[in-house]
Amino acid sequence: MDVNRLINMFMGIFMKKIVNLAVNKGVQYAASRGKREADMTDAERAQAQAGRDMAGRTKHIRNATRRFF
Repeated sequence: MDVNRLINMFMGIFMKKIVNLAVNKGVQYAASRGKREADMTDAERAQAQAGRDMAGRTKHIRNATRRFF
């Protein structure tokens, strides 16, 4: 394998991890609407947890769909 292919392979792995991290942080931020847990009411906390659960189910369905296609 030449050096260019190795660099491209490692850059692909690195970028995939960075993008996944950014998407996860964005989903978490959107679910909590930018508030910290301590600043939320009980209803807001429950709504944020429901949003995180929905994001987890969405990821699970996305991964299952990728297996078929």
